[in-house]
Amino acid sequence: MDDLEKAILISFDESGAVNSGLKEQAVAFIQQIKENPSVCSICIEKLCFSKLVQVQFWCLQCLHEVLRVKYSSMAPEEKSFIRKSVSSIACCEPVHANDSSSASILEGPSFIKNKLAQVVVTLIYFEYPSIWPSVFVDFLPNLSKGAMVIEMFSRVLNALDDEIISLDYPRSQDDVAVSGRIKDAMRAQCVPQIVGAWYDIISMYRNSNPELCSSVLDSLRRYISWIDIGLIANDAFTGLLFDLMLVDGLLDQLRAAAAGAVLAMVSKRMDSKSKLSLLQNLQIRRVFRLVAGDSDSELVSSVAALLTGYATEVLECSKRLSTEEGKGVSLELLNEVLPSVFYVMQNCEVDSAFSIVQFLSVYVGTMKSLSALTETQLLHVGQILEVIRSQIQFDPMYRNNLDLLDKIGREEEDRMVEFRKDLFVLLRNIGRVAPDLTQAFIRSSLDNAVSSSEDRNAEEVEASLSLFYALGESLSDDAMRTGTGLLKELVPMLLSTRFPCHSNRLVALVYLETITRYVKFVTENTQYIPIALQAFLDERGIHHPNVNVCRRASYLFMRVVKLLKSKLVPYIETILQSLQDTVAQFTRMSTASKELSGSEDGSHIFEAIGLLIGMEDVPVEKQSDYLSALLTPLCHQVEVALLNAKSHNPKEPLAQIENLQQIVMAINALSKGFSERLVTATRPGIGLMFKKTLDILLQILVVFPKIEPLRSKVTSFIHRMVDTLGSSVFPYLPKALGQLLTESEPKELVGFLVLLNQLICKFGTELRDILEEVYPVIAHRTFNILPRNDIQSGPGSCAEEIRELQDLQRTFFTFLNVIATHELSSVFLNPKSSGYLDMMMQLLLYACCNHKDILIRKGSVQIFIRLIKEWCAGPYGEEKVPGFKSFVIEAFAMNCCLYSVLDKSFEFRDANTVVLFGEIVLAQKVMYEKFGNDFLLNFVSKGFQNVHCPQDLAEQYCQKLQANDFKALKSFYQSFIEKLRPQQNGSLVFR
Repeated sequence: MDDLEKAILISFDESGAVNSGLKEQAVAFIQQIKENPSVCSICIEKLCFSKLVQVQFWCLQCLHEVLRVKYSSMAPEEKSFIRKSVSSIACCEPVHANDSSSASILEGPSFIKNKLAQVVVTLIYFEYPSIWPSVFVDFLPNLSKGAMVIEMFSRVLNALDDEIISLDYPRSQDDVAVSGRIKDAMRAQCVPQIVGAWYDIISMYRNSNPELCSSVLDSLRRYISWIDIGLIANDAFTGLLFDLMLVDGLLDQLRAAAAGAVLAMVSKRMDSKSKLSLLQNLQIRRVFRLVAGDSDSELVSSVAALLTGYATEVLECSKRLSTEEGKGVSLELLNEVLPSVFYVMQNCEVDSAFSIVQFLSVYVGTMKSLSALTETQLLHVGQILEVIRSQIQFDPMYRNNLDLLDKIGREEEDRMVEFRKDLFVLLRNIGRVAPDLTQAFIRSSLDNAVSSSEDRNAEEVEASLSLFYALGESLSDDAMRTGTGLLKELVPMLLSTRFPCHSNRLVALVYLETITRYVKFVTENTQYIPIALQAFLDERGIHHPNVNVCRRASYLFMRVVKLLKSKLVPYIETILQSLQDTVAQFTRMSTASKELSGSEDGSHIFEAIGLLIGMEDVPVEKQSDYLSALLTPLCHQVEVALLNAKSHNPKEPLAQIENLQQIVMAINALSKGFSERLVTATRPGIGLMFKKTLDILLQILVVFPKIEPLRSKVTSFIHRMVDTLGSSVFPYLPKALGQLLTESEPKELVGFLVLLNQLICKFGTELRDILEEVYPVIAHRTFNILPRNDIQSGPGSCAEEIRELQDLQRTFFTFLNVIATHELSSVFLNPKSSGYLDMMMQLLLYACCNHKDILIRKGSVQIFIRLIKEWCAGPYGEEKVPGFKSFVIEAFAMNCCLYSVLDKSFEFRDANTVVLFGEIVLAQKVMYEKFGNDFLLNFVSKGFQNVHCPQDLAEQYCQKLQANDFKALKSFYQSFIEKLRPQQNGSLVFR
């Protein structure tokens, strides 16, 4: 062993026995050898005489790298030497007379032979066919030497496909050109001989060396896509491939490889007529029986891929061929293969490249234009429905995870929701082409699900119910109401069914969702109301042991009540009795709600009750009794909690606060069922009960002023009472607003402003006195919190804080806009507020010129327009607000209406910006109407002069402004700005 061999062994050592210093020396030494001009000769020498696989691998890798990097600069003699040496080794011939190692390389491990194949392919890349035209022809006579050379030849062909030809990998334009050059040369020179060699090898070695035949078939499969198909699609070769597949005693790997080669033939691109002829000649029915074997075997998997690929190609032919004969043959072949394809879809692992849904969707699509389906097509549709049902079923191994909804359960549920989307689209399409068959299938599925035993049917029941639910999306409201087709039987059957596995969370949820979807049928068939109610009120729904189910049931029940409403009056007593325990339990549950989403916090049961008892159809005495029975204990709980808090002796303060939140949510939800007309006009006694409740709940703000979640819930209830009690809520507002104003945090201020916006929009100028009291406090706090310009994020700034500031800024601008547009701008001029007028003007001016949010800019311009209209009498009228006119003309008009739109960041291609531009042009029109020549002279003589406006353009502007055509003015002003922009050179100064 010489120094190089020792160094290579040391560098490859992974045992840890070699010290790191020695290893570094070894790596440095072999790197030095790599840089030796004679390195290729050294490598060939070692390959001929060394039997150490590490040395062989290093030498081949070194040759590969040198050829790739230095080929163009190598001498012709060196290239010739490498070519002949490598060819000799690959063909098991001696390089030198005393060579002892060529055969040992071909007998060596796979990684050595793969690396040798890679070296050969690198030479082919540079030299075939111009320099080394005989590379493939040289190989062929050597194949008679036996398995070693045959296997090496297959490795070279496979490496050639991987490295150069296959389109499965991204290729550069140069590589694509090389690939084309090599394929053209091979087709012209040697492909028929190679195919003949493949045929002979497979025939000779099929029994004695099936692994070798499998590797040859793998090469064949790769090359079919670009060689002459006639070389393979003939009686001899196709007969051999089918023979291999069908003989039971052969190795599965070989039979699967034969199926892969036939699939490559089937998938080859060609014109549809030739393709159909090829498919017809294959007589694919011969392999149908093979998929009935062990579904996990390699053979079944490969034959399954073959059948699905074949069916896809036949379907494509049927779409593309226009002749009756072509369509007829396609249909015949399709009808023949489809039963096996359906079997494969349900029972086998299908090749990931094949999309079951896509194939079935295309097939169902071919039926859309047909007036009636044939018996065979109906049979196939039934089988497709079976495929859908089997595909959408959850795996029983996840049953407990899904029921408990742990992390694994959530992931599996999310995966299945996504996976089912396309399958349900397919189901709806089938529902349109074969509605009766689809409904009959669902009825049969439900029948089977009911009759099967509990331990095995949870997934089956869930899938059948999901199919029924999904079908509803393809039905019109009329079809649901009248019970088209089998719906007349299906909906009553659903309502009255008690599945053995109803305790399962998924089954219970989809059952309730499905009833809710089809409840329109019950609106027309009121005899089913009692059993529909029962499904929601018993242990299948609101009384289900799983909290997730009972909360969702509450929400769905509320939706059902909304739909059935007046038809439920005779059942109110029964419903309220059934819900007594749930109502009591809800206000004691403070922890479960954390686990559930906001839309299912459980308060929907109160909303449902509110909708029921809030109807005018309910007698007034009964209505008062029902409402009192609910509100009295809830309000009592609040009063007790407040007393405990005041006495500084609260029991479990956190639990008590959460309990109060639950109660406020419940009362809020309950009130949604009562209209303003009912509580203020027709039944004021009901209104009085809500006023008393509001009075009690407002105490929460006094006792717990700093508990944000509680404040938020009470604020939400005040919003509700504004809508419910109308103007009779006024006496409560000073106290409510006073308590809400105790907090100055951005989040709390936002909630307060949203409430004020609602009040202003509902009551308008009636709110003036209240606003005059609260506006100074709001202005003081807001101007102290908000920066005068942009909200900056930078080092140390918290994303949550920035979001809250942006939220406050946006809401405050909306608040100012609402005041201005509801004839309440005098609030800004009130003596208590006037100190904030200048700050407000500066904030609005900056916003309408510079704010990143175009909607805020637009809103700010609208405020200015409104204030100009209200505060300015006319060209010669007295100034209502001293200094406002000059501020508008000199600051607002110049900066907003001229400089800001001249800036290149003002993007006319953006739809929102175009709307803002319209408001800016309107502002000019309004300023001209109110200020006349005072505005015009200042804007044109000062402003236009500053931006180098030509005299003729200025004159045109004056004419357009003075005319009555706003659309023409807007169009002109846009082109005016675009003409002026190139003259600015970034010299605009906002003042």
